[in-house]
Amino acid sequence: MIAHLSGELASTGDRWVVIDIGGIGYRVQVTGPTLQDLSEIGGRVMVHTHMVVRDDDIQLYGFVHPRERELFTILIGVTGIGPQTAMNILSRISFEDFAIAIVNDDEKVLTRIPGIGPKSAKRLILELKDKMKKCAATLPGGRRRAEAGDAVSALISLGFSEREAEEAVGTVLPTLPAPTVQDLIRAALARLRERP
Repeated sequence: MIAHLSGELASTGDRWVVIDIGGIGYRVQVTGPTLQDLSEIGGRVMVHTHMVVRDDDIQLYGFVHPRERELFTILIGVTGIGPQTAMNILSRISFEDFAIAIVNDDEKVLTRIPGIGPKSAKRLILELKDKMKKCAATLPGGRRRAEAGDAVSALISLGFSEREAEEAVGTVLPTLPAPTVQDLIRAALARLRERP
């Protein structure tokens, strides 16, 4: 098992990088955010890896943070979730937001991820709830994140775009000391009314 790679970033492509280590190039599948991070760093990079061996293929999946690799290994243990689907999930949602969505039975957040339908969302919640409860308990601001997610969902149901809702809630969240979902919705609506 290859646990990590450290070397020169030789080339990048659509969700993959080649890392040169002593003249040997290792092609590593990465998420969109990881690709962006590695491209910004350039030069010498390090990725935490997970190797998947199949009868006809060997793939390396790489992550900047060990926590992303941890979530990847948890996801591929879920029935019907393969490495590509797991990488897609990690490209679209942070570890923290994923953990909170699972703990709160928030299928809406999960079904916003392309390739995850209602059945897959239910399966993820069913199989991962206990594991994610442990993770969510250790997250900073976990409760605030859950309430922010609920406020964003409420604004979307009122007809605002996902981007508008997330921006408005993200702007007002730091200004409120201990906000409820209703506080966040009120403040975000006021903010949305102010814009030109």
